[in-house]
Amino acid sequence: MTLPDLVDSHCHLDFPDFDGELPRIIAAARAAGVRRMVTICTRLHSEPAVRAIAEAYEGVFYAAGIHPMRAHEDPLVTVDQLVALAKHPKFVGIGETGLDYHYTAESAEVQKASLRLHIEAAQDTGLPLIIHARAADDDMARILTEGWRHQPYACVMHCFSSSAELARAALDLGFYLSMSGIASFPKSQELRDIFAAAPLDRILLETDSPYLAPVPHRGKRNEPAYTAFTAKAGAALFGLSVEEFAAATTANFDRLFTKAADRAQAA
Repeated sequence: MTLPDLVDSHCHLDFPDFDGELPRIIAAARAAGVRRMVTICTRLHSEPAVRAIAEAYEGVFYAAGIHPMRAHEDPLVTVDQLVALAKHPKFVGIGETGLDYHYTAESAEVQKASLRLHIEAAQDTGLPLIIHARAADDDMARILTEGWRHQPYACVMHCFSSSAELARAALDLGFYLSMSGIASFPKSQELRDIFAAAPLDRILLETDSPYLAPVPHRGKRNEPAYTAFTAKAGAALFGLSVEEFAAATTANFDRLFTKAADRAQAA
């Protein structure tokens, strides 16, 4: 049987949940048709370890930034720091960055400042911005739109689970929505409706592993191989075969993450 060509556009392979298991985890992903992954660095002091993972495995790329929930704990990243990191051949995106007022509303002003720096780095490098958004829809839409009007840039709303209004604001800017295992949860019909209303050519797949494992693994540790289960849920939503949905979302990934696509074509 020919497996669909899938991409896990957002995972955290450096997290301790995967310690000592990466060869098996990546082999299992490939066996499930997940041939490429983007592992995300959320704090700059972790960047060397995340970079080393990308360097060690073919088909694994990386991005780096300061997670909004960590923005108040470290010095603000500079645009120059992010631009310098972007020179690495397997560095393909800026972030994750964004706003999270659910857990860390008290650091909102620092988060906004950090987000704006990441937007500028995305503009300077031409690499896509990777956004984490939680309980901050109005500020998120405003800051993303202000930045885009100053200078357009590419962006993905990672693990999208926000409002239809934020989805529309992002789509209107030409951004992408990334579907995680949340879309497979029985009580996520409202979120599924948001994805179903979006253009198919703006949808990506991700695990956000080790978090948010899709049905039938909900509640367990997530891993890149489980992208296949989210693809199954997404295919049903769009009335497509898994192969058709995989092909569409992989093409979308290549359109957004052009640096990863160029490397794949050169291989």
